[in-house]
Amino acid sequence: MVSAPLVRRSAIPTYLVENTSEPVDAGSRDTVGGWAVLPAGESWPVCFCGARMVLFFQLDVPADVPAFGGDHLLVFQCPVHTDPVIPEGVDERLPERFWDRPPIAEPGPFWRILLHRDDTGPTDEPEPYLRAGRLDLVRGTEELTIWRAEQKLTDGQVVDGQATDEAFAEHGTGVRQFKVGGVPSWIQEPESYRCACGTELVHLCQVAENTGFARQPGQPEQTYAADPDEYLLFLGNELYVLACPAHCHPAAAWPVLHN
Repeated sequence: MVSAPLVRRSAIPTYLVENTSEPVDAGSRDTVGGWAVLPAGESWPVCFCGARMVLFFQLDVPADVPAFGGDHLLVFQCPVHTDPVIPEGVDERLPERFWDRPPIAEPGPFWRILLHRDDTGPTDEPEPYLRAGRLDLVRGTEELTIWRAEQKLTDGQVVDGQATDEAFAEHGTGVRQFKVGGVPSWIQEPESYRCACGTELVHLCQVAENTGFARQPGQPEQTYAADPDEYLLFLGNELYVLACPAHCHPAAAWPVLHN
């Protein structure tokens, strides 16, 4: 049986997200902070505590990313409530309107993830908490790794000392980066959920652990952030955005957090 990690390149479309810190304007769509391009009918999200949420980033999903190509993704979180999201009482399927009534201990959502293709323009005012900067999406090469292969693979999944396509599809994890598309690089055991509409949620985006977003000078420091000049999403945990490929609602997406 194989005893070392097995690695294989994958053709699955993957884009690495790079923060250039270069200036943006109201027409910019790939940004940290900046002017949000919201879905039709959606207002700027507000936390259950009443605080206006922070737009951490937004981007246009490249056209060749399966299920979501051409969508616009926005990720918001409360400036005060920043804990990891821990679902309660959920085996697989998320409840109706989980984006407004998430199955968590807190009294309501303190984050909002939006995904849409509406022909809408930018908000009148930019995100005030973060220093706006342009994001570059760079086509990358996904590399799948099967860790502890000797414990995971059956005899039928190894042929002539090589793991089969089936083995990589079942056990392969992707590169740990801030990325769109590709394969999630699970730190802990993989997680999967069904949307309230019954559709299996699909991995869309991963934000690497402790990815910092520059604080706008004059704004309050974020509690528990390691760097006082940065804000973190969900206390800096590794973030996996799973979204509904049926697009049943602009907010039909779920954050999975690992560390």
